[in-house]
Amino acid sequence: MSGSRTGSVLIKAGVTASIVLLLLLLALPLVAMVVRVPSSSVLAGLTDPAVLQALRLSLLTSLAATACVVALGLPAAYLLATRDFRGKRVIESLVDLPLVLPPTVAGLALLLAFGRAGLAGKALNLVGLQLPFTTLAVIIAQSFMALPLFVGTARAGFSTIEPRYLDAADTLRASEGYRFWRVMLPLAMPSLVAGAAMTWARALGEFGATITFAGNLPGVTQTMPLAVYTALQTNLDAAIALSLVLMITSLVILVLLRSRRIGFLLGRIDAVRPAS
Repeated sequence: MSGSRTGSVLIKAGVTASIVLLLLLLALPLVAMVVRVPSSSVLAGLTDPAVLQALRLSLLTSLAATACVVALGLPAAYLLATRDFRGKRVIESLVDLPLVLPPTVAGLALLLAFGRAGLAGKALNLVGLQLPFTTLAVIIAQSFMALPLFVGTARAGFSTIEPRYLDAADTLRASEGYRFWRVMLPLAMPSLVAGAAMTWARALGEFGATITFAGNLPGVTQTMPLAVYTALQTNLDAAIALSLVLMITSLVILVLLRSRRIGFLLGRIDAVRPAS
C-alpha cells in the first residue's frame, strides 16, 4: 500500500510540475511583454502614424481574407463532410497543407504561381493584373494560410449534425438546397462563426507568407506583424504596442470561443434546431 501511495504521489507531483512548467513557458513571455514598458509608452506607440497605418491595413486585409475564405471554404467543407468521392483524400491533404507548410515556403510558392513569370502570373500580366507586392497579394497570402482553419471547423460542424434532422428533411422531400440553407447551415452556424473568428485571427497575425509574396511596403503591404518586425529595429515601444494589440486580440477570440457562454455569443444550437 505504501509503495502504491508513493507512486501516486510521485505521479501527481510530476503532472503538477509539468503543468507549472508549461504555464511558465506560455505565460512568461507574454507577461514580460506587458511589463517591459510603461502603459504610457505603449499608448504613445499606438498613436504613431506608421502604427495606425499598419493597424488599418491589417484590419482591412484580414477582414477581406476572412470573407474570401468563408466564400471559398464553405462549399468545400460541406462537400467534404457530406460526400465520399474519388480523390477526397487528396483534396483534404491540399486543404490542410498550409497548416504544416512553413510560411516562407508558402509565400515563395505563391510568388512562383502568381508572380510575373509564374504559372498564373503570365496570364494575369496579359490582362494588366500584377499581384506581388500589392495589397491584394496580402489578402491572398492571408487567405492561403488561414483557409484550413475555417474548412476544418466548418466540416466538423456539418459532420456532427444529427442524422435524424436530415432524415426528417428527406421525408418531407426537401431539396438539397433547402436542406442546406434551412437545416444544415443553422445547425452548423456556431462552428462556422468559430471558424471565421479563428480565420480572422490567423489572417491578422500572418507574417512569413505575406513578407515573401507581398513585401513590406508601408501603406501598401505592411500589416501589423510586418510593422512589428520593422519597428524592432528602430522603435521598440511601437513594436511592443503592436505586439500587445495582436496578442490581446488573439487571446480575446480564444477566450470567447472557449467560454461557457459561447452559446449566447454564437447562438444556441437548440434555438435553431427543427422541432422533432
